[in-house]
This record gives sequence, structure tokens and C-alpha cells, in this order.
Amino acid sequence: MSIQRVRSKWAKTDVLLADADLRRHVPDTARFDRSTVAAFLQKHGMIYVKPVDGTFGSGVIRVEYAGAADSPYRFQSGETKYAFASFDDMYPKLISVKKNKPYLVQQGIHLLKHGGRRFDLRVMVQMNPQSKWETTGMIGRVAHPRKIVTNYHAGGTPMPLEKLFSSHLTKERRIAFGNKLRKLGIDVAVALEKKYPRLKEIGVDVAVDTKFNAWVLEVNTLPDPFLFKKLPNRAVFRRIYAYAVAYGRFRARKRGA
Repeated sequence: MSIQRVRSKWAKTDVLLADADLRRHVPDTARFDRSTVAAFLQKHGMIYVKPVDGTFGSGVIRVEYAGAADSPYRFQSGETKYAFASFDDMYPKLISVKKNKPYLVQQGIHLLKHGGRRFDLRVMVQMNPQSKWETTGMIGRVAHPRKIVTNYHAGGTPMPLEKLFSSHLTKERRIAFGNKLRKLGIDVAVALEKKYPRLKEIGVDVAVDTKFNAWVLEVNTLPDPFLFKKLPNRAVFRRIYAYAVAYGRFRARKRGA
């Protein structure tokens, strides 16, 4: 049996929004057009514009509205920043910068920071050999100082959660929060499996705001397991890889290889 992949961010978001418990973890999201960009900026102040079908943070744009500034409308794509006096000035430039493909608009989350750099989390959830969903690994991704995305392929720095949260939470609260994240990952997997029964693994991108609310930014159905080789605890990657071999994503390594 082949392992199921779901590329559309919309399709996955719709599943989460249909679940009463998960809905509160999903940022406000809508299809990209002029009216939604304007409305979301007025409502949230900061938004992200994302390709519906995209990976590695490619094509993601952060758009902000700072009402009191001389040039209150701003956006950043890659390392390039733009500023405009009005929405009418900004929107045509935004259209020219974004890729010619379907996009969505998502409420911006003000992320926790480590050393002045924003970070989010990747929660790896896999079907274990007992055919139960299990959170097999969690890792932080610290954004490159000049970029808006945290992805490793875009210059982000992988880091253990213990290190990222050590200045924010006591040990007891770190343990409790970690358990909350593990459960959230499993809940997301269970919800998605109802519609996509051949799923075997997901990578949940989670933002943590300054009040320690967990937000599901995106769900990947072809998550990169090798990111977890960056953790000091190598047992985490070994388990992730062993599970992936068991459900057929990778072939078993030959001895001595």
C-alpha cells in the first residue's frame, strides 16, 4: 500500500477547521485576493501570504500594517523589504512579487524568540509498528536573522526544545508543555487520517506565541526526517527512521552500510 500525500494547504486546513477541538489552534485563514489581504491587515496587523502548494517556505511573504508610520504598509519576501504609503500602492507590487499560483492569507502569529530570533517547532508524528499514532520527535527551528521563515533549507537553525524554552519556562512547565504538543500532534494526525486513511506520517509546524498558545501553521505529509539528526539525542532520529522503514517510506539499511 502506498503512503498518502496531501499537497494542498487548503485541503489540510479544512480538515482541522472541521474539528471543534483543533479549530482553536488554527490561525485565521482565507483565500488570497485583494479584499482578504486588506481585511486581514486591518484585523490582525500582520499576515503571511503563502502558496497553497509549496515547500521549504518558498514563496512565503510577510505583510504588515503599522498605522502610525509614514509608510504603514510593508512586506518582506526573502531578504527584500518594501514599504508603501497606501494599500493601493502596495497591492500591485505584492502581486508582482508573489509567484503566479494560488495563494492563501493567514493571520500572523507573534512568535517567541531565542536570542532575539523568532522560532517555531516541527512535531513529527508517525504510525508506529502497533498501528497507533505516536509523536516521535520535536525540534525547534530558529529563523535566520534576515529572513521571515524558519525552515532549515532557508537558513533556519535546528535546536532542541529544552534549549529554546529554558529561558521562558520552568522545567516542570516545559515538561507539561511538551506533553501538550505531543498530544496536539497526535490529534492532528487522527483528524487527518479520517479523510486520508493511507497517511503514515505528518510533520506539524507549530507556532508558540508570547502567551504560550500553540498554533498549527501547516501540516506536511512528506516531512523531512533527517532534520532530527541535528538533535544531540541520536535515539530520536533512529526511532523516526525505523518507523519510516516499517511503513515503507525507506528501505532497511544493509548491515555494514
